[in-house]
Amino acid sequence: MIPQIPYTGLLIYGFLLPLFTCFSCSQQTTETLVENPPNVVLIVSDDQGYNDLGCLTGSEVISPNLDRLAREGVRLTSFYVTWPACTPSRGSLLTGRYPQRNGIYDMIRNEAPDFGYDYLPGEYDATFERIGGMDTRERLLPGFLKEAGYVSGIYGKWDLGVHQRFLPLARGFDDFYGFVNTGIDYYTHERYGVPSMYRNNQPTQADSGTYSTFLFQREAVRFLTENHQRPFFLYVPFNAPHSASNLDPRIRGVAQAPEKYKDLYPHLEEGFVERENPRYRYRETVDGPVINQYPDKSKRRLEYLAAITAMDDAIGEILDLLDQFQLSDNTLVIFLSDNGGGSGSADNGLLRGYKSWLYEGGVRVPCLIRYPKKIKPGTINNDFLTSLEVLPTILTESGIPMPDNVVFDGFNMMPVITGESTSPRNDMFWQRQNNKAARVGDWKWIESSRGNGLYNLADDIGETHDLSDVNPQKLSEMKQHFDDWKRLMKEAEPRGPFRDY
Repeated sequence: MIPQIPYTGLLIYGFLLPLFTCFSCSQQTTETLVENPPNVVLIVSDDQGYNDLGCLTGSEVISPNLDRLAREGVRLTSFYVTWPACTPSRGSLLTGRYPQRNGIYDMIRNEAPDFGYDYLPGEYDATFERIGGMDTRERLLPGFLKEAGYVSGIYGKWDLGVHQRFLPLARGFDDFYGFVNTGIDYYTHERYGVPSMYRNNQPTQADSGTYSTFLFQREAVRFLTENHQRPFFLYVPFNAPHSASNLDPRIRGVAQAPEKYKDLYPHLEEGFVERENPRYRYRETVDGPVINQYPDKSKRRLEYLAAITAMDDAIGEILDLLDQFQLSDNTLVIFLSDNGGGSGSADNGLLRGYKSWLYEGGVRVPCLIRYPKKIKPGTINNDFLTSLEVLPTILTESGIPMPDNVVFDGFNMMPVITGESTSPRNDMFWQRQNNKAARVGDWKWIESSRGNGLYNLADDIGETHDLSDVNPQKLSEMKQHFDDWKRLMKEAEPRGPFRDY
């Protein structure tokens, strides 16, 4: 077996390790299923800022239940996702594979509504947002867990395809209630006017008008109540605090939250500004006047914070139910954001950039993990870890053998977050269209439309000092690491929907 050792240019055990950290599935193999496998609760927020946790100094977020997770588990400070926006990030989370390996390396969405275009029903059905999906050859986390007797439910944002062959029930889940694309209005559950909520494989408008976070909370509670006597995987990917997908710019630019949660932030007010925005435009009627009102900075922050607190309440009921059913000690709870916080609403702290950027603010995210059996409460872990580690960790803890016919890009991080070892991860790579980035050790290289640079994160977490000119050798090395990774991804068995094969 090749040890999980990052590349150093050495010949180890007769094998020349590659220029990047690659975690073979054989490194994680477990021979037998564990006797009392843990339950798993995986909670994902949408566009939550790195500094938007109430337990952090200076944060104005009210999040007592997320704070409870931090207090009762571990907070990871150097945790990354594989893409700076939702669809590819979520695909990697559920496959344990880079977006360039699993085939979902861009968004499954339409651009026309951004420019005020309102699709006709038949026309919309033929767009990529309705026909794209994760390659059916990819195996997802619930499919692996099913082999060990787990029941799996997902309540919230799916975002990996709308056709029945792509929906959760075809990918290993046993129950699904949520929306199928990248975003909705929190109350109408429409995406730019199109109803988007599903129950299992069928569209539903039964709950139209009810705040979406409350619905996902309701379904998660039902699932736990019905399945707490058997091993379960509960996946709750909230749409909070993502901005609402509504063509009305007075709504579109912000998250949405009930008044009782907005009342918790009296220092913020609801206001609008008048401005021209040729990209996001909307007409009240076909020939009516263009609406140029947009939420001001205070309203954007208010709705965003209140949406997080509403989500936090929902998380609190899930944690309380685990206590009620006496399952907390044997339940692995993982919380993370799918990408960095969005510009105009989120607080990414010292990190540079926001959602969609390849700077740290777009890809380094908050992550909390609680597992009383193994994780010491109230710990902070600064090791280099990523969402690619989530699937191998869950399977290993559940005693499920890693398949020998799938290449994973992560590893079991439990020994790292329990303090038994340091992280074997030495590198991470990102590509969004023509934007590229790599982290190798403490070094970060970026070449993007937002800016280019070489940074040493150990000294400069804010990526403020470009060292390209003073360290051209390191710059060349970083580019070579990225090229080697790209070659590896190209050599992988091709997957749709984006790749040409």
